[in-house]
Amino acid sequence: MVDKQVVSPVAAPAVPQPGRWVVLAAKVAALTALPSGIWRIVMGIGIPVGFDTTGLDVPGWFTLVCIAMSVVTEALAMLTLGLVRPWGEVMPAWIPLIGGKRVAPLAAVVPAGLGAVVLMVLTIPRAGGFGGAVGAPTGLPLVVMNVCYAPLLLWGPLLAVVTVAYHRRRRG
Repeated sequence: MVDKQVVSPVAAPAVPQPGRWVVLAAKVAALTALPSGIWRIVMGIGIPVGFDTTGLDVPGWFTLVCIAMSVVTEALAMLTLGLVRPWGEVMPAWIPLIGGKRVAPLAAVVPAGLGAVVLMVLTIPRAGGFGGAVGAPTGLPLVVMNVCYAPLLLWGPLLAVVTVAYHRRRRG
């Protein structure tokens, strides 16, 4: 009796697993958009949060815009997890045409790196809060808004750290 060996035509090089601290950083980054998204949805459905919504269709089209912005923002934040999960190294099999193929490292590193820079450019100028912005609340509602938006300050730097760690793991 002869044993049959299954030989893979091209063996993919083993990629080291991300460190626990990198996985934690990715998880925190993925959650940074959640508080602001919840605040935005609450405002969009018409619950008074101190923001001037005069002239906006609340509830109505403005509600849909707030929900869509929150969902898209959180989905983008969740993409950070791809830098520490298998689906960031090999495309999931269910995706037509590219399923099962290895992700080219630069195909993840370049957009993630650019995203980190854009996030820092957009958030760092607001590090002091939103006081004085047109339509912004004042008093306690402003404090609540600032607390909800403050985690966004972490998203860019955390994404940058996780991106560098991904690049180092994948450069082989």
